[in-house]
Amino acid sequence: MKKIKIISIFSLLFLLNVASMCTDEDDVPTNVNQTQVINTVISGTWRITNYVDSGVNETSNFTGYNFTFASNNVLTAVGNGMTTNGTWSVTDSNSNDDTLNDLDFNISFTSPANFVDVSDDWDIVSRTDTKIQLIDISGGNGGTDYLTFEKN
Repeated sequence: MKKIKIISIFSLLFLLNVASMCTDEDDVPTNVNQTQVINTVISGTWRITNYVDSGVNETSNFTGYNFTFASNNVLTAVGNGMTTNGTWSVTDSNSNDDTLNDLDFNISFTSPANFVDVSDDWDIVSRTDTKIQLIDISGGNGGTDYLTFEKN
């Protein structure tokens, strides 16, 4: 009986020691990827090379526009003689879907209509230093939208 108590005490001490080695720093991968996405988009200007809204290719609505993602979450589109401002952010969606670490790429414009169409909380499908591919599956009509930004 005494031997079982000693083994139990050592097992408990071992578990406490292992648990104390885990810190919030162990959760860094999600934050690192979020930081990587942010650092990627705030570097340079971008253009939309693919926008498909529920099966309809509407990429041409954004031809001639360059997008700047500022570090203060201001999103600016300049082109065709006009400047349009919106907001952007990258947040953790905690949705456990199969996208890049469950990150959402949030875009919001209030006008014009074609820019409002891309206002959404997009899931990040892939990210490189020169390309970000996004997807959104609508809860309303079940349509799937695709949005791709490529660096100029």
